[in-house]
Amino acid sequence: MAKNKFHDGPGPSQRQLRVGELIRRTLSEVLMRGDIHDTDLNRMSVTVGEVRISPDLKIATAYVMPLGGEGQDDLIELLARNKGELRRLIGKKLELKYAPDLRFRLDGTFDQMDETRRLFSQEKVRRDVEG
Repeated sequence: MAKNKFHDGPGPSQRQLRVGELIRRTLSEVLMRGDIHDTDLNRMSVTVGEVRISPDLKIATAYVMPLGGEGQDDLIELLARNKGELRRLIGKKLELKYAPDLRFRLDGTFDQMDETRRLFSQEKVRRDVEG
């Protein structure tokens, strides 16, 4: 297989970014519409913040968060329990040659943003920034 001349660096390739975004949108849509045959999962509102995909496109890690932040552990368990059906639906909708194995992690982005806001609101930091 030829090396991609246009991608050199530690970050994801354009292909990884594109496929990850397609999977994120499709996963969000499937969860929003309740296409899964699990009533417990269908009752939850899920935010899919990001999907990172491995360079070989075989493993997709979805960063998810329940709306309101409650029931995080239950959400990961429910998604893991239904990952086969989710994988099948994603593969069918995206017409991928191979549907990637799905993994689910809690999305910590919102917590990081809250901490950043808290830090910037401190008087000492505001003085340094305005300084």
